[in-house]
Amino acid sequence: MNKNVSLTSFPRLETERLFLRQETPEDAPAVFTVFSDPKVTQFHDLDTFTKLEEAFGVIEHRTKRFEIGRGIRWGIAPVQDNTLIGSCGFTWDTQAMSADIGYELASAYWRQGFMTEALQAILQFGFSKCGLQFVTAEVMLNNIASKKLLLKLGFQSRGVLKQHGFWKGQHHDLEQFVLARN
Repeated sequence: MNKNVSLTSFPRLETERLFLRQETPEDAPAVFTVFSDPKVTQFHDLDTFTKLEEAFGVIEHRTKRFEIGRGIRWGIAPVQDNTLIGSCGFTWDTQAMSADIGYELASAYWRQGFMTEALQAILQFGFSKCGLQFVTAEVMLNNIASKKLLLKLGFQSRGVLKQHGFWKGQHHDLEQFVLARN
């Protein structure tokens, strides 16, 4: 991250249809709705939520990661009602001036361009305001929609990392994608 950029306060971004904002404890029911859907957690390193407390835990974890400078995760909310439908963000690698990107979206909002819109906004923020040199993403091999999204955004595949991820009690092959600063 560019040493000249201070993210001491959480940056709120706005697109044509979305607010990208910090998650708060009041968002826990919406976060729970997203992560209690097995279609959403199928390719995620979190188990499907069964208790509202799990949503509070995710919000608290993301808030702490921002406060200590390890990453940033925006809640994604349509402008018409400002209710969270997903999130997206970065985990920083400050030495390499890079970040890993992550995201999820409630299944009711899939294939409507919301995640494309959100990721375009945070990528522009990351490259222009934070001085990122490149952004990486690692995707489970069966997550075709995520791969298509990354390719649409200009990411290029670097190939498959064998047994690179471990969650839900097993190792996973992951395809790595990279987007370099223009």
